[in-house]
Amino acid sequence: MIPDEEQILELHRRYGSNDVLLNHCRTVAKVANLLTLELKKKGSRVDAEVVNAAAMLHDIGRNKTQTVRHGLEGAELLEREGVDGRVVAAVRKHVGAGISAEEAQSLGLPNLDYIPRSVEERVVCFADKMVDSSRVRPFEAEVQRFVRKGHDVQRLMALKKRLRDELGEDPETVVLDKIKEPL
Repeated sequence: MIPDEEQILELHRRYGSNDVLLNHCRTVAKVANLLTLELKKKGSRVDAEVVNAAAMLHDIGRNKTQTVRHGLEGAELLEREGVDGRVVAAVRKHVGAGISAEEAQSLGLPNLDYIPRSVEERVVCFADKMVDSSRVRPFEAEVQRFVRKGHDVQRLMALKKRLRDELGEDPETVVLDKIKEPL
């Protein structure tokens, strides 16, 4: 099942999401939906329902943990709820700019691939990187956060480049041009 808006809100209620978390997810979904619309205009076969549901649910695992495991925790609870595997995968793979199987082992995560590979996974991951709390911000702010934390900046930049190639223009510019005021 790909949950609709009512089902998404019920899942957030059931698992204890507060207003801050819900507002963050709503803002990420607005950015992701905007990118999806632009990708569709360019002929991409991106699934808008998958993107919206995954963006709205991407941080539901934060109700259980604030660590890097939140993507996995959210994916596992959504899987138990019978949510479509494409949504589950996007939730699992949105953390950082993706986590390789080798990195996952060093972080104590199951030996899985956490790299966003489908267009839906990439859109959700990128949209999350454009949002701080419930505020859309320049991508450079996330690049600087990655630098400070010692995360893989090359993978982050590759995520942006892949979306730029698919869109035919810079995804950050698309977002910032379409969103004139904070969401």
